Amino acid sequence: MVRHALGEGRVGHAGTLDPPATGLLVVLTGRATRLAQFVSMLPKRYSGVVRFGTETSTDDATGAVVGESDDSWRGRLQPELDAALRNVQGRTRQMPPAVSAKKIGGERAYRQVRRGEKPALEPASVVIERLRCEWFDRQSGEVHVDVVCSSGTYVRAIARDVGRELGTKAHLASLRRTEIGSWKVDDSLPLTVDGPPLTVDGKHFRPMSEAVAHLPAVLLPAEEAKRFTQGRKIPSPLPDGPVAVFSAAELLGVAKQSLGLLHPDVVLIG
Repeated sequence: MVRHALGEGRVGHAGTLDPPATGLLVVLTGRATRLAQFVSMLPKRYSGVVRFGTETSTDDATGAVVGESDDSWRGRLQPELDAALRNVQGRTRQMPPAVSAKKIGGERAYRQVRRGEKPALEPASVVIERLRCEWFDRQSGEVHVDVVCSSGTYVRAIARDVGRELGTKAHLASLRRTEIGSWKVDDSLPLTVDGPPLTVDGKHFRPMSEAVAHLPAVLLPAEEAKRFTQGRKIPSPLPDGPVAVFSAAELLGVAKQSLGLLHPDVVLIG
């Protein structure tokens, strides 16, 4: 839809959502598609609903209920819930859902599940910066949570783990992504599959520099900038890792800093 609206052949995104989820999606066009890997590094914020009582095969509302329901959550107090949320937030390793895009031997885990196999998943490193209860509906057993987490973190696995931490069962009932880095869903362009043709105006375009604003940056003089765009290494005292490279106000690309040198990685100019 974006490609058709813009007449642009190069269009990509910086991270999909699970089918039942809604919210913000960053779409990159033209040369900016080469920056998708750096946008995907940004922390993401979600508004979700955790429903106590059952676990599912997918850890969200789309899956089949696994085992028997558990109503022990009804006797839990707010301090117990808050403690469970803090404990899950403090974890640095997370077991991904069986139905996920995690690769095992080059194959997606969900494909193995479809064949009736049990994927041999391993815990993954995650960062959960925030996991906070917004309100708890005791009648329905639903907790509305505010989550800020790193890329690669499964919020539906967070919901599952909160239930277990509380000594009961839970799954993710709904999810909406509200922020990616500094970008907010309230500033985004609505996309409706069955609605009128998409129209994109200037206010919904962001400069490419925003996609790398979280990276260390270096400003090169004209001669070194030319060498960078030619794919040549540039001496630099910055710490190792990705570096946004500018000349004047123009983003030239992203380099990999290593052993005192900037190695051109993504060159946008030239």
